[in-house]
Amino acid sequence: MSDSKILSPTLVPPAEAAAHSSESSVVGEILGDVQTKKRRPDPTAIVIFGATGDLTGRKLAPALYNVMLDGGLAQPTVIIGVSRRSMSGQAFGDLVKKPVAEHSRQKVDPTNWDRFSGMLDYVGGEFGSDDTYIALKARLEVAKGKGTRGNRVFYLSTPPKEFPVILQKLQQHGLIERQLQRPDVPSCRVIVEKPFGRDLQTSRQLNEMIGSYLHESQIYRIDHYLGKETVQNILVLRFGNSIFEPLWNRNHIEYVEITAAEAIGIEGRGAFYEQTGVVRDIIQNHLLQVLSLVTMEVPASFAPDDIRDEKGQVLRSVRPLTLNEVANDCVRGQYRGYREEPGVARDSQVPTYAAMKLMIDSWRWQGVPFYLRAGKGLAERLTEVAIHFKSVPLVLFKEEAAGSVLQPAVLTLRIQPHEGISLRFVAKVPGENINVGNVLMTMTYADAFKRPISEAYERLLLDCMRGDATLFNRRDSVDRAWELIQPVLQIWEATPGVHFYDRGSPGPAAADDMIARGGHSWHELVKHP
Repeated sequence: MSDSKILSPTLVPPAEAAAHSSESSVVGEILGDVQTKKRRPDPTAIVIFGATGDLTGRKLAPALYNVMLDGGLAQPTVIIGVSRRSMSGQAFGDLVKKPVAEHSRQKVDPTNWDRFSGMLDYVGGEFGSDDTYIALKARLEVAKGKGTRGNRVFYLSTPPKEFPVILQKLQQHGLIERQLQRPDVPSCRVIVEKPFGRDLQTSRQLNEMIGSYLHESQIYRIDHYLGKETVQNILVLRFGNSIFEPLWNRNHIEYVEITAAEAIGIEGRGAFYEQTGVVRDIIQNHLLQVLSLVTMEVPASFAPDDIRDEKGQVLRSVRPLTLNEVANDCVRGQYRGYREEPGVARDSQVPTYAAMKLMIDSWRWQGVPFYLRAGKGLAERLTEVAIHFKSVPLVLFKEEAAGSVLQPAVLTLRIQPHEGISLRFVAKVPGENINVGNVLMTMTYADAFKRPISEAYERLLLDCMRGDATLFNRRDSVDRAWELIQPVLQIWEATPGVHFYDRGSPGPAAADDMIARGGHSWHELVKHP
């Protein structure tokens, strides 16, 4: 077998010169968006509940700052923080400046920070107090007078238990109204953070509660995985290249792996993880959403509901897991040392690792196994989709097949880190004899397009302000995801049986045994020095 060769193709974004020459004539285009002409959102007031929390400092404020630098925010845009702590708008700006400087992908300099801090305002008070919403309404009226036209986005960056009182008070004070969103009326949208319930029953209760205050067109259930460029590229790769879509079915694909591995542990979040576990934290939302993008049928268009219709349809085609399948095709693991973490029970059965096999009962995917795995404390940080194609007939390659030289082609979509796409295939080794070797052709976004990749929250916040719900979860998909995962949660929580694994390892051996029963194997997780 020859050594693997890395082929780095030079990719040229199409019609760069023409695109650059025409960009200035496109009204409302966001700076730097060469391929698509997405409109700049209307002037909007963005209200963040829980604004002094970690999410605002690490994700939301840096995202809005970078969108501003990229020319994505219309003027005026007003950002109002709401939290229990009492402070002025200037103090709020001082509070978020340090985390923005730490987490922003672009430099924070005095001139641009002054522009951004000029958008910030703040209201302090209890979420259940009328005074808080009286003050907020006054600030929104000021923003409307500046030119936001009454457009508003409410971001609920709070625990779900706070949602009912916040929505009730917003409705009571006339800040939200339940209505279908239309272009001719001021927009009113609400972003809801995960976890969206902890099981099917609580998810449905939460949906019912939110739906009593808001129309479905106003509800934006956020999953930051869907905002990642590499996740969005799954659709472009499939439907924008005629060489892939004809092969994207049971006739050519042997099996599919979807992996979300983290090298870090729970990082002091023991109490949270004891209530959540890896299935609720990663698989129920992130990985099932990636699965739906990989397996959905061709949508009628890229309109939000056309895409979400197809995602919902493929999730409905996933075969429900039986008791026997949970026992044989689902593996739970826990890294050694988890039980010594603060806030963790000494006899905890909560999984920090999970792997499972799912089948899709559809014409396209019948008989193709999909292996999902996610875990903490593993050998490396890696999120990817690996499409394993079927082996060629071995008439010509009997010797190579016997020596494991002739390996099937694998298309890998790397979501993070080192975002890109790779294709493993066989080629002839130079020389007189017909010898074959496996080679790897790779494309990385950083090298191919010579431009930084935006953070997921940048895209998602922009899309919400535009009223584009493509990358947000719809109610039916959320319910279906819980329906699929519910048997696993119920059986695992009722019976002990976690498999232990060492930190820095690929995970429990039971997961390798599970996938091997189908004649398959995981992509190896490698510990880096």
